[in-house]
Amino acid sequence: MMFKDPVCGKRLPHGKAHVVIEHEGFNYFLCCPRCQTEFEHNLKLYARPELGEKARKLTRLPHRRYL
Repeated sequence: MMFKDPVCGKRLPHGKAHVVIEHEGFNYFLCCPRCQTEFEHNLKLYARPELGEKARKLTRLPHRRYL
């Protein structure tokens, strides 16, 4: 499963995030200390409750099968 850093947009494989921050029931996967600092200082921009479920669904990339 892949996740998307809400700050820089980088795609992260499960287990490869620098840090996972839980905010209002949602997990946000961040790739580096710089994105973590930006996220924590601008929660209203990156972790808006009204977009939480939608943002969560958009960070999940579809699993692809290759034959």
